[in-house]
Amino acid sequence: MTIKLITAFVLAFLFATAFGKFYVPWLRRIKAGQEIKENGPTWHMNKSGTPTMGGVMFILAAILVCLTVCFEGMLRGEFVNVFIVLFACVFGAIGFLDDWEKLAKKQNLGLSATAKFLLQLVASLVFVLLMRQIGYVRPSFYLFFVDKTIYMPEWLYFLISSFIIVGTVNAVNITDGIDGLAASTSIPVFLFFVALTLVFGDEFEQMGFIASGMVGGLLGFLVYNFNPAKCFMGDTGSLFLGGMIAALAYGYNMPIMLITLGFVFLMETLSDIIQVGYFKLSHGKRVFKMAPFHHHLEMGGWLGHKWKEKEIVALFTGISLVMAIISFIVVSKHYMGLS
Repeated sequence: MTIKLITAFVLAFLFATAFGKFYVPWLRRIKAGQEIKENGPTWHMNKSGTPTMGGVMFILAAILVCLTVCFEGMLRGEFVNVFIVLFACVFGAIGFLDDWEKLAKKQNLGLSATAKFLLQLVASLVFVLLMRQIGYVRPSFYLFFVDKTIYMPEWLYFLISSFIIVGTVNAVNITDGIDGLAASTSIPVFLFFVALTLVFGDEFEQMGFIASGMVGGLLGFLVYNFNPAKCFMGDTGSLFLGGMIAALAYGYNMPIMLITLGFVFLMETLSDIIQVGYFKLSHGKRVFKMAPFHHHLEMGGWLGHKWKEKEIVALFTGISLVMAIISFIVVSKHYMGLS
């Protein structure tokens, strides 16, 4: 298994890196440039025209791993990896439609919020129903930190799960605001799933290969996305990324761990919610200089130090890594208790 996990990582990294050498110049030639929001930090305006939809690099890398490294398991009738990748691709397709709308209109406005939400909700519901049908999830949530299981009617479980998935996907999307941030903070999340597979065995094998492939694909993508970015992942990439994280959390049947595992994404989302809510309640006052939180740091919020993009990426990735380690320790205790 270890050899295959390494193979998945190396294959995805080499593919994403090599593909990007041709793909990024092609995006420039077709003028697939990102329009920057005028109400964002003024220094982001010089990024206008940077190619978007770069997430295709790690999307294709994940598909390649699914069709090659996972092939032996598929011959044995194990298709959970296919379901997970297809589900993430559905979200990537929704993101692609959004990116295409932005490019066609030459502005940072794509699909309507309502249209995106409904498409995401339907996709999430179908996925959870499928995972329940093949026996990977049960209508209950296990709370690892307090060693307690909450049981509920299936309809309620499906409804709550759909909102958890949609929330996760959009939290990752919100985090994708500066060069390399979403990709870098997602890598520790996928490493958590790889470690879980490596330590606790064959039942997670197929999903572990996909998670390892995502680490490789994201590192390959970062060759082009790290500051100063040569391309952005776009909603095509960020929605796929969020979909993959949520799908793996359900594949491992531990969605509640997204609270700690996805702490950075949760923090970014809450900062946005707090900002909007307080702005409306206070008739124009703000908690942060700008939301989400990474923009607040960029603009010198609270301490006065204007953080550079690389500093923010380093800080948030460090936080994500620490939370992934904490999550692994908590989950490990649960599995060791079952053995």
